[in-house]
Amino acid sequence: MSRSEEIIDRLHALHPVLIDLSLGRLQKLLAKLGHPERKLPPVVHVAGTNGKGSTCAFLRAIGEAAGRRVHVYTSPHLVRFHERIRLAGRLVAEEFLVAALEEVEEVNGADPITVFEITTAVALLLFSRVPADMLVLEVGLGGRYDATNVVPAPAVTAITSISMDHMDFLGDTLEKIAFEKAGIIRSGIPCVTGRQEEATLGVLSACAAALGTTLLARDGEWSIERSDSGFLFRDAKGTLPLPPLGLRGAHQPDNAGIAVAAMRAWNPIWLTDGALQRGVAAAEWPARLQRLQGALEPPAPWELWLDGGHNAGAGAALAESLAEWRDKPVHLVVGMKQGKTAAGFLAPLLPLAESVSAVREPGQHLAMSVEDIIEASGGVARPGPDVRSAIARIMAEGKPGRILVCGSLYLAGEVLKLDGGALASVSMGAAVS
Repeated sequence: MSRSEEIIDRLHALHPVLIDLSLGRLQKLLAKLGHPERKLPPVVHVAGTNGKGSTCAFLRAIGEAAGRRVHVYTSPHLVRFHERIRLAGRLVAEEFLVAALEEVEEVNGADPITVFEITTAVALLLFSRVPADMLVLEVGLGGRYDATNVVPAPAVTAITSISMDHMDFLGDTLEKIAFEKAGIIRSGIPCVTGRQEEATLGVLSACAAALGTTLLARDGEWSIERSDSGFLFRDAKGTLPLPPLGLRGAHQPDNAGIAVAAMRAWNPIWLTDGALQRGVAAAEWPARLQRLQGALEPPAPWELWLDGGHNAGAGAALAESLAEWRDKPVHLVVGMKQGKTAAGFLAPLLPLAESVSAVREPGQHLAMSVEDIIEASGGVARPGPDVRSAIARIMAEGKPGRILVCGSLYLAGEVLKLDGGALASVSMGAAVS
């Protein structure tokens, strides 16, 4: 265990509740630290249920394509905690992370605070000390009371696709969940959103109007559609041709469009010379329809893919992509987190799958049992019971095609460890100290 992991484990004792949405504890700590949240580069704040990480990847890639230094804060991590904090384009170095953790721990003392809150304080402290041109800040959970919402005045906000997830914290209807996500909207600051359900869009529009902000919504203020050479993006500033996207999946044009719309709404003067086009083409983000070609890669013509989607909305989005994979059979290997609506995730996928295997990988955090996944599939799934065993059996018994491991970001992290060759994309970029 690394020194940073030891400190983070120790911090759990300060407030054992894993999720306790509030801003007060973190605001108190940030005041003791000299308010680093007020000393940040321009912030693009991103909330939503599905697509946050991909949208952040597009935003980062656009900024870097323009030759700018970009900070990024995302969660959860897949393999190492350091993935959550990217300083001016590179992952935070262990020694720099440890020093910041120890500083924040000392300043906080014995005051109750969740691990996510204190690590957000660490990230904000680091972001305030390393020069950069923009900060892409991903909401952890919800929006209104998420720890990242301590940032007083972002340059622009974005809300990706909203669906039913974390209902025990955010509410049991799309409208209630949308209201919590809308908590990142600020008066007079543009807010961009992608394709939403009618009920969700109504809530977001009402919240924006109450704050005197126009919601820049897809198929209203902006649009994106396929073209012969890639995509065409349109907004009030005109039509922008875009190349094929760096991220795969039928749902990725929505995320790319949100990123492009947000950057054009913010309109930084340095966004010229094809940076938008180069950025959307260069974007990378692990476990989002990622093809694995490391230790787990099966021999041709088999293909192995990985996706971390884990709720009903993600299942529907993934089904759109699988519908385009009609040239080969698709074999699903599904592992999920406890508390997730496995039936809702699986429902749109089952009709498109040649076979379904339920897995619970050793080391997978809060993994749902194989038996519960099988039950959620209506008895269609067979026990894996782990990824390697499932892949071996599929190859021995099934028609050659694509094997897709999906259902959980925690499972995705374990699979990336097993695959090895995929770790380069997770830890892309040298560490910064």
